Amino acid sequence: MKMKKYTADTMPEAMKLIRKELGEEAVILSSKAVYSKGFLGLFKKKSIEVLAGMDSMESPAPILEKPTIQQVQENPNSIAIKKELEDLKQMVKSIGRQKPNRTYPDELEALIHHLKEQELAEELITSISDELFVHMKKNEDHISIEMQQKLAKDYLKSQLETFPFGGISYNKKYINVLGPTGVGKTTTIAKMAARAVLEKKKKVGFITTDTYRIAAIEQLKTYAGLLQAPIEIVYNEQDLQQAMQKFEALDVVFIDTAGRNYKEVKFVEDLQELIDLKENTETFLVLSSTSKQRDMEVIIEQFKEFPIEKFIFTKVDETNSIGSIINLMVKYKKGLAYYTDGQEVPEDIMGTSLDELLNLFFKGDSL
Repeated sequence: MKMKKYTADTMPEAMKLIRKELGEEAVILSSKAVYSKGFLGLFKKKSIEVLAGMDSMESPAPILEKPTIQQVQENPNSIAIKKELEDLKQMVKSIGRQKPNRTYPDELEALIHHLKEQELAEELITSISDELFVHMKKNEDHISIEMQQKLAKDYLKSQLETFPFGGISYNKKYINVLGPTGVGKTTTIAKMAARAVLEKKKKVGFITTDTYRIAAIEQLKTYAGLLQAPIEIVYNEQDLQQAMQKFEALDVVFIDTAGRNYKEVKFVEDLQELIDLKENTETFLVLSSTSKQRDMEVIIEQFKEFPIEKFIFTKVDETNSIGSIINLMVKYKKGLAYYTDGQEVPEDIMGTSLDELLNLFFKGDSL
């Protein structure tokens, strides 16, 4: 086997050198990080040292050459080795497609660590880190933590500023609240309704389609009683139309949809058949900030046919990381209506702005 050692700043750069000299059939035998003094000894510079090789049996044999007895006997082993080399080759190609693991100055470590702890998306962390690094180079390799936070906030603001922020607009009568079971949807609706009554002096009513959980109906009835608001339970589209007629004189009507496992397509389709309010409806999707981001993405994908304008994130007080809020807003281009941080009605709900979200993300002076 032909072997050679390569040194480069990143693994993708090393891959380019290896492919150029050894071709696509090359395999990685080992790799490690090596460090050397940077400019004036201020920073350690990280490089990647890779040992690569190319098996000679991958070279094509002359067409007219007849195989020897020894070659025929080795054939089974050759097949196994070739398969292993093919697997390694695919691994090399996969590594080449990955984004480089850039090395940044120690001065940026605290902020980068915070971004990772908040579970911000890797591509956002990389973009922010690159911005900070460029700024350092333009300003004699020094940047205060305050400036780091400012630049990081400015970058995130540029990604989020086109999305709507804030709670109910009160431009539409029906507030359609979607969400899976267990996210605190009914309590969140009660908080929204209580604010509409106490702060905006609105006459409100409730419609619930959650006929699967008796506890949820009783919970909403309790809140409706406290707010002296009417409530209707609907089982089908006809019931819904009748409820809307009864509530014609009200200012705002909150629709509590059934809390189901919306990973099941059938439940989403059932909901689509029941709820078809496009002209005079604001639609919010409630998600729990304690859920895994991948699980939330599955829910969002299932609701993609609904005209969701903004997210509502619950249980912010029960998690140490809120990067998924930003990640999902950026990925799905949706705004943020509220986040909730407790069970008290109506206190523990925040109609947030972009600046408030970023302040929450960076937690003030925690860095």
